[in-house]
Amino acid sequence: MKESKKTLLTKDGISYLIPFILVTTCFALWGFANDITNPMVKAFSKIFRMSVTDGALVQLAFYGGYFAMALPAALFIRRHSYKAGIMLGLALYAMGALLFYPAKMSGSYYPFLLAYFILTCGLSFLETSANPYILQMGPEETATRRLNLAQSFNPIGSLLGMYVAMHFIQARLNPMDSGTRATLSNSEFEAMKTSDLAVLIAPYVFIGAMILVMLLFFSFTRMPRLGDTDKKISVRQSIRNVLSIPKYREGVVAQFFYVGAQIMCWTFIIQYGTRIFMNQGMDEKGAEVLSQQYNIVAMVLFCSSRFVCTYLLRFINPGKLLALLAGLGGLLTVGVIVFQDIRGLYCLVAVSACMSLMFPTIYGIALTGLGDDAKFGAAGLIMSILGGSVLPPAQAAIIDQGIVFGLPAVNVSFLLPLLCFAVVCWYGARTWQRARA
Repeated sequence: MKESKKTLLTKDGISYLIPFILVTTCFALWGFANDITNPMVKAFSKIFRMSVTDGALVQLAFYGGYFAMALPAALFIRRHSYKAGIMLGLALYAMGALLFYPAKMSGSYYPFLLAYFILTCGLSFLETSANPYILQMGPEETATRRLNLAQSFNPIGSLLGMYVAMHFIQARLNPMDSGTRATLSNSEFEAMKTSDLAVLIAPYVFIGAMILVMLLFFSFTRMPRLGDTDKKISVRQSIRNVLSIPKYREGVVAQFFYVGAQIMCWTFIIQYGTRIFMNQGMDEKGAEVLSQQYNIVAMVLFCSSRFVCTYLLRFINPGKLLALLAGLGGLLTVGVIVFQDIRGLYCLVAVSACMSLMFPTIYGIALTGLGDDAKFGAAGLIMSILGGSVLPPAQAAIIDQGIVFGLPAVNVSFLLPLLCFAVVCWYGARTWQRARA
């Protein structure tokens, strides 16, 4: 066990255990932001009396920030350091969260989208900095396993985000369903909206204050400078270098579809479960709360599976394991589409166990061996998180149709995640094939 730790977090006789622990805390922080946000699609739809498609603009703003800021983050990190990138990311994260208060005062939907966008600009800095930083905190041959270990703490933050969303937001919002809200007078609707928004913003303002404390902690902590070996290579040359590598180019594509699948499965599990439980005679509020509990079970599976998969990577080629789990995820998604009862929800929950390995493994495979160019490689992979912005609104548009091909539209909409898992399976198989060649 002691030898395993050395080979994982020691390089050239230097231990990176303490820096690894500090940076790993950031993985939990953006996990919290991601998964307190997914249920907000449904919450905003109710609060502002919007369609599911309009509510999904939350995801468009959220993941659009990742896309917009990834390359500027890489340029900033190249000029300064990974630590500086993390600190700026924390500052933007805090700013976006605290902007929820003036957004609430405006009483309008769009200021919330701006707050989400700024918050995720910060998350883009954090992910562009932290992921390649972790890859360099030890030998290259254990880089993918090291990143999987760090990413194992991401779902812990996600679980906390889900818990807060369920108990401190959804449980405290007015239980009146969407149909009844539509019958309210303007004055009644505005009073209810103001009350619900006050509930919704409280956790964001609190986490914004906590992030500021974290920022102060990082500012007084010395961190190693890694990956600063060759600043003479031009930005254009670095971009050409990474784009010339097939496993990197394909990794960006695979990451786009994986993130889209993850966000679709977690965002619309509430709509999927709500339909099932309402068909069983449950009211909308109770169905939503119960569906969110299933969402938490899915995240527990995701978290547990991440640790198991990190262990399995000691014995199984990353590409092979990625292909196997993506294939299994695809089969479970077929069950989500075909079954119209609780069995479909069980399949949807089980998909999370398959997804746990995917993000860090695609990331690690694509960046391994890039050296200082990994900063720009990381930017491309973070930009591919745009999949979480583009694909959920497309799925929401299908859900809004009600019935498609004689099936509930929410079931049919999971054809999109099925396509995504097929792409990830292809990338894993390609990687495994290269390793065997």
